[in-house]
Amino acid sequence: MNLMQDMLNGFSVAFEPQNLLFCLLGVLLGTVIGMLPGMGSASGVAVLLPLTLTLDPVTALIMLAGLYYGTEYGSTISAVLISTPGDGAALVTVIDGHQMALKGRAGQALAIAAISSFIAGTISVVFLSVLAPFFAAISLNFGPPEMFALMLLGLLTVGGIIGKSPLKGILMAVVGAMIAMVGIDSQTSTLRFAFDRSELYSGVSLVAVVVGIVALAELATQGASGQVKPIRTRFRDMVLSRKDLRKASGAIGRGGLLGFIIGVLPGAGPTLATFFTYGAEQRIAKDKSQFGHGDIRGVAAPEASNNAAVNGAFIPTLTMGIPGSATTAILLGAFILFDIQPGPQLFEQQGDLVWGLIASFYIGNVILLALNLPLAPVFASLLRIKYTYLYPVVLVVAIVAAYAVSSRLFDAFLAAGLAVFGVFMKQHGYPVAPLVLGLVLGGMVEAELRRSLAIGDGTMGIFLERPIALVILALAVTLIAIPQVIRLVRRRRVPVLPEDASTLAKTEVDA
Repeated sequence: MNLMQDMLNGFSVAFEPQNLLFCLLGVLLGTVIGMLPGMGSASGVAVLLPLTLTLDPVTALIMLAGLYYGTEYGSTISAVLISTPGDGAALVTVIDGHQMALKGRAGQALAIAAISSFIAGTISVVFLSVLAPFFAAISLNFGPPEMFALMLLGLLTVGGIIGKSPLKGILMAVVGAMIAMVGIDSQTSTLRFAFDRSELYSGVSLVAVVVGIVALAELATQGASGQVKPIRTRFRDMVLSRKDLRKASGAIGRGGLLGFIIGVLPGAGPTLATFFTYGAEQRIAKDKSQFGHGDIRGVAAPEASNNAAVNGAFIPTLTMGIPGSATTAILLGAFILFDIQPGPQLFEQQGDLVWGLIASFYIGNVILLALNLPLAPVFASLLRIKYTYLYPVVLVVAIVAAYAVSSRLFDAFLAAGLAVFGVFMKQHGYPVAPLVLGLVLGGMVEAELRRSLAIGDGTMGIFLERPIALVILALAVTLIAIPQVIRLVRRRRVPVLPEDASTLAKTEVDA
């Protein structure tokens, strides 16, 4: 009964005219931004985050959430039509979606993507509504040691999963935490790492960092690449046959369930969910021959998984303050900027905001379906606009956004400087999400560690006395150790030839 009442209160908040308008605006802008190759949800949220700071917190968060799942569908449009996804989560959709487009079925590919996203998104929001309070109730029993262990686990999880090298991910999380220490220490009033710059006394601007290393770096990277000519599609081409719907129905259900489960895992996110789901769908299919050649199941499963994972990622974000994906790491920063602390107390202290946000997910899914079924060909025509016209507009918006938060040119220059660092990170395979997460959680990790040490009379033994904290820390250590052990085992299995033998082998091959 409490859940039903909470949801009714949430819908009363979400249906307020201002919130409906900004939900629509977020979904619409997200779809357009998602189509821009390489931009993705993280970059879109990074660009528009500063522009929402003058809004009411619940309105701003509803808009940013709409932007999040709007970009996920927008990236599907570019994935199908030009084989260049706007977001990493649509990489798998390229495999069969673009093949369908090459066979003249681009409309059906976009239609099944919209329907899959709607069905899986709606079901996963029901799961989110039921499970989020359960997770929050468990988290209420967490004290400073447990919260420190949980935040540390979140840092290591995102650092280890995102990117090809877990060590690079963990390194970026540490860099982010170090940036979070810049400024005056709130407990000792000691000035740290400010380099005699008064602009850094209050710390490094989260918005400047996010705009610089995420949005501007992505613009610089994508602007250097050429533009691909898109395949045309029309509204009448989007009609699906009963055979298509029957064939895709099972994939939609399985993709939605797997996507939500993976989305709940801290740091996993939609990209990992889509790869896992596509692989699982291919393995269980009786007829595997069409996968990779335009199989509609190869579009339906990852698209369902994608949207479900987006909703699942909000469970650890809202209940524990640990983002479930790269984009929710930036959204977590939005909570902090609005002076809202995600975690165990959020559902009790900010009930209207939380349930209004969750209710907006239902509404946003309906808006997405209503927009993208009839208007997908219209959105697709935007891909014909030259990037030389589109990207400068986004660039100006991003720079102005970095400046507008504090009205300081320093932050705009800082964002531009960090863009260079962001490009370097991309070129050398250093993931961005762990750095952003380290910046967001760094201060909180430090505060919880200090509180834990105060409880334990200045000793680390407090973590050995708290079973939950000990288990979480052990899991964190395991996450670091397992990839290294696997690499070591693989190296030992590979025979190493002596220098003269390897030279002889090479000579024989050349011959």
